[in-house]
Amino acid sequence: MKDLPSIEAAEGVAFTVADFFEAGRERLRLKLVAGERNMRREIQEPIVNRPGLALTGFFKSFAWKRVQMLGNAEAAYIRSLPPDERVARFRGLLDHKARLFVYTSGHMPGRTAVKTAEKAGAVILATPLKTRVFARLATFILEQLGAPRTSIYGTMIEVRGLGVLFEGDPGLGKSETALGLIKHGSALIADDLTCIRKDVATNLLFGSASESTAGYMEIRGIGIMHVPSVFGVNAIRGEKRLQLVITFKRLQDIRGEIDRIGQTRRTRSILGVEVPNIIIPVSEGRDLVNLVETAAQQQKLILAGFNPVADLSERLRRRASESRKNRRKGKRNG
Repeated sequence: MKDLPSIEAAEGVAFTVADFFEAGRERLRLKLVAGERNMRREIQEPIVNRPGLALTGFFKSFAWKRVQMLGNAEAAYIRSLPPDERVARFRGLLDHKARLFVYTSGHMPGRTAVKTAEKAGAVILATPLKTRVFARLATFILEQLGAPRTSIYGTMIEVRGLGVLFEGDPGLGKSETALGLIKHGSALIADDLTCIRKDVATNLLFGSASESTAGYMEIRGIGIMHVPSVFGVNAIRGEKRLQLVITFKRLQDIRGEIDRIGQTRRTRSILGVEVPNIIIPVSEGRDLVNLVETAAQQQKLILAGFNPVADLSERLRRRASESRKNRRKGKRNG
């Protein structure tokens, strides 16, 4: 998979046929049949499409921007046509701007179709995978490549099953806190730079490390360390849903701004998704590892529907109501 860009791409990331071919070469068992010089062509819609109706000559609402997938049904229909008509039907797809074709289930295009595609600037790929298998796997890879994404300077950890991102000024202890959490059983997702991907279908965010830094951490005074070599493979995760952002700030910078009760629910907007955000003041002697673990546990309770502030408020309200009733009862009896 290609590296993520360093700037926010809220509308999705542009990628080429070459990117798709490289990302799916092994998993999709792809073979380049035609169009090697056209691999830099951009895939405009990261979705697969079966051009069945278009092969019959009906092009209304033809999704030409998508990856055109030709499986058993399409191959059987093409074989039923006279040779000249086969080429004409394929040329019709090209005339309506389709430029990327994938033959599934071991099917291959004829020589004339290959030459016609090359001349039109198209690309033809082939795979032995069954059509339904290819469609499922290709959809996942296309979504991964084209998903809206951004990179955030921060460290992401899986804490008690929750994906938590630490952000804040350098020197506030993000990596050291992450190291302490890993020793407590948490797992590293990304250190220093976290790549965020948005799943458009679910409107959820997922964090991961870049390919070049995955599994590594930088600790001041120690240097670069390879986490799985030190703590084992269970100490790292490939990708995790982002469910909480913890912002570290110096205590002197936020005096008077701290919500001691936690009644105000803060959020951090990332790629248009609002993520719960907690500010933790950093000062000498504070146990950040314990605070982060507790914040993660608290957030899990909130996600499960339990609101401690509302619960306490309701308890105090009931108690005050009972006290008033007892006072009125006492006056009547007196």
